[in-house]
Amino acid sequence: PVEVWRYYLLINRPEVSDTLFTWDDLQAKLTGELLKNLGNFVNRVLSFIAKPEPAGYGSVIPDAPGTESHTLTQSLGEKVGNLVKQYVEAMENVKLKQGLKTAMSISSEGNGYLQESKFWKLYKEDKPSCAIVIRTAAGLV
Repeated sequence: PVEVWRYYLLINRPEVSDTLFTWDDLQAKLTGELLKNLGNFVNRVLSFIAKPEPAGYGSVIPDAPGTESHTLTQSLGEKVGNLVKQYVEAMENVKLKQGLKTAMSISSEGNGYLQESKFWKLYKEDKPSCAIVIRTAAGLV
């Protein structure tokens, strides 16, 4: 797809010297960055939301009161807030490559947040906390 080429060209965009294209590098970027990072994060969040009840949220993003007291979510908010500032600064300075790398870092933080939260266990044991995690992750998507 054209999006893969766009991503690859931006992430390898020469800013000070020439760039070298190899099919192996394209494959590595596709699987290691787009699929394992961004694709995995988006799929985990949206597929869990889409699962019919009682296994998921029946395609409805859950309400999540109490976010301000959820420690893991607050920590993510601080990290992502800093990354968003870096992203905006990079884009304002037309540093597209750095901006894209920063955006991918946000996705990595989202993946880490999901893993650390163990949302699949929370859904069974602490639904209000799970709702906070899933709503927050959906916001990152």
